Amino acid sequence: MNSMDSIKEGWFSEFSPLWPGQSMSLEVEKVLHHEKTNYQDIFVFKSKTFGNVLVLDGVIQCTEKDEFSYQEMLAHLPLCSHKNPKKVLIIGGGDGGVAREVLKHECVEEVHMCEIDQGVIDASKKYLPGMAVSFSDPRLNLHIMDGFEYMGQHQGEFDIIITDSSDPIGPASSLFQKQYYELMKKALKPGGIVCSQGECMWIHMELIKSMLDFCVTLYPSVSYAYTSIPTYPCGQIGFVLCSLDPDVDFENPVRSFSTDELDKLGMKYYNSDMHKSSFKLPEFAKKVLRYKSSSNGC
Repeated sequence: MNSMDSIKEGWFSEFSPLWPGQSMSLEVEKVLHHEKTNYQDIFVFKSKTFGNVLVLDGVIQCTEKDEFSYQEMLAHLPLCSHKNPKKVLIIGGGDGGVAREVLKHECVEEVHMCEIDQGVIDASKKYLPGMAVSFSDPRLNLHIMDGFEYMGQHQGEFDIIITDSSDPIGPASSLFQKQYYELMKKALKPGGIVCSQGECMWIHMELIKSMLDFCVTLYPSVSYAYTSIPTYPCGQIGFVLCSLDPDVDFENPVRSFSTDELDKLGMKYYNSDMHKSSFKLPEFAKKVLRYKSSSNGC
């Protein structure tokens, strides 16, 4: 895959077999970076209206304009559902955005990140500094390696595991399978929580249902939430949340930020009301995702 081939007449267009018949396009102001690593094609460009854009294998991963809605929800949904998260593992997340949000929690003492591709980190540090600022925090421990291998070596250690993955094609496909959720379960402390990128309910309902079907066989509490983000397919992306605590209520956070804290921490999307509302599924999704959940009543 060569992302440069996706630029026609000054516009970058995102094509993928995961969303046939539709495409997101952004007008290109300047090409900033392009390289092929051992894992993927990395492309960064400055867009006319969304700031700098990171593209992996032809698919938009984040833009400076709207990244916060995804990063904030992926991080704060699980962290605010845990009474005292101290040790957090991030799988993927090489742009630094999720780590930036996790580190806003003062109770977090230690963050470990497993990113398999150093090229993503280097490109993000240069072209997405607002996200990559997290790499300078002394609480962040970076591991350039496969997340499967790392978790196999660190069992029963983490309060929270967050998976910030690309779509289930290529190097990230294994992160949407039962084996991966079994491995995360073993790496959690008692009462631990996992939160993973959960695709789009408008076009990936079968995948979401299959994930939730095997999650409920592994975890006593499972739920699905979603957020709005313009540059992801259909303008929406979901999150799969699982907990080893059967009494966890994902919809009602056990910790919250005051208005002053939200301002001080630079929150742009997340607050307690958004947390609660993100678990309210539209009727078409509720009819398909009829799984046991402690939070949304499906």
